[in-house]
Amino acid sequence: MKGSNSKEENPLKVNRRHFFSQLSVGIGSIALGSLLIPDLFKGGAIETTDLSKLGIPHFAPKAKRIIYLFQAGAPSQFETFDHKPTLRKRMGEDLPESIRNGQRLTGMTSGQDKFPLMPPAIGFQQHGKSGQWISDYFPHIAKIADDICIVKSLHTEAINHDPAITFFQTGSQISGRPSMGSWLSYGLGSENKNLPSFVVLTSRGKGNSQGLYSKLWSSGFLDSKHQGVLLRSGKDPVLYLNDPDGITRSEKRHLLDQVSSLNKMHQVETGDDEIESRIAQYEMAYRMQMSVPDVMDISKEPEDIIKLYGEDCQVPGTYAANALQARRLAENGVRFIQLYHQGWDQHGNLPNEMAGQAIDVDKASAALVLDLKQRGMLEDTLVIWGGEFGRTNYCQGKFDPTNYGRDHHPRAFSIWMAGGGVKPGISYGETDEFGYNIIKDPVHINDFHATLMYAMGLDHEQLTYKYQGRRFRLTDVAGNVINDLLT
Repeated sequence: MKGSNSKEENPLKVNRRHFFSQLSVGIGSIALGSLLIPDLFKGGAIETTDLSKLGIPHFAPKAKRIIYLFQAGAPSQFETFDHKPTLRKRMGEDLPESIRNGQRLTGMTSGQDKFPLMPPAIGFQQHGKSGQWISDYFPHIAKIADDICIVKSLHTEAINHDPAITFFQTGSQISGRPSMGSWLSYGLGSENKNLPSFVVLTSRGKGNSQGLYSKLWSSGFLDSKHQGVLLRSGKDPVLYLNDPDGITRSEKRHLLDQVSSLNKMHQVETGDDEIESRIAQYEMAYRMQMSVPDVMDISKEPEDIIKLYGEDCQVPGTYAANALQARRLAENGVRFIQLYHQGWDQHGNLPNEMAGQAIDVDKASAALVLDLKQRGMLEDTLVIWGGEFGRTNYCQGKFDPTNYGRDHHPRAFSIWMAGGGVKPGISYGETDEFGYNIIKDPVHINDFHATLMYAMGLDHEQLTYKYQGRRFRLTDVAGNVINDLLT
């Protein structure tokens, strides 16, 4: 027979030391719960055990937010961050077939008999203690060389703009999937109840532009409340957000309460979860009436910040203005801020167009990193700069060193990242001497997505959504976290 001290016979019997040790753990858990779930102790039951609906990451995040500076149209890696002296030495020579190896071509170069190698339109220099190779088109980004991680081995399957940019933003070349920002909104929610968790800003450069479509920031099959909110330049950043003349704030509140009551009745009758999203969107729009104008107003920014970003930051709709707005949105708790800058599709006149595009983005991109850094925000804000694929090392059409372009190249291209747990001052991945094929540390788009989600505290294999009988995720059925990129 077991003695009287048996735990089975005395399950509640504890001594004084055990009681206080367990009490301290309990208080700590309560405190943590109140931080992770602000509404935990406001009364009423929490209606879900789905961590994604509570905004709780799977593990400790390295980054709290992402600012994605997307260069739509695909800037050439040979005029940005992948230095290839061989192209200058062998200028005009035909690309060896052993290098091209029968790769699929676009319709724009498939009829070419020759593929003459074309050197960079400008020189390259090494910068910072890290010795990063950066083209002379980007003197301001060169100054932050020790803050950025340049990835030179990204690759994709898409060879045309629309499927390529769709793949980058949604994890699929086929339209209809949720965008990156929507997945993060679904997984983590918002840090500010008065602003959306996912915001989009657009600008246009002087070069050849590809179209931008709302499918790139769509929530797909996720609830529509996770869709990106496009903020426009000018007096009305969000269409139809302001009340009509003659409608007071209290009248608008009364109207929303009545509409919400009717919607809730309809939701009970139909069981349609999308009605809850509609209610949430109405409420968000109401709160945004007060918060958005304040966030978008840069008139109180000090002169040194205006000087840092450049005078263009005072012109609504420019890349510089959007970069400054991105910092303000991040500062106010927006989880994912997506900037699209059009004009990088240089099939011809590359030297002139690249120079103009670089002037548009160079200073403001570097300023954003420096601004976040001086505010202590860079360590938990992940900044990304890059396009949807790369460019060919040979010229499109006849060889003409004074006026040429480069075609699409999905096999290898470059981007850079800064902050948010990414190792600074490193170059990751390597291409061959022609810059055509990856020879070290390839990074697929799925790997890229998995790594970003990991930095945000999410396991890309666990964050799923059941739709049409199967579970979907941003990385679909692939993707590996590139731990060598992270601190």
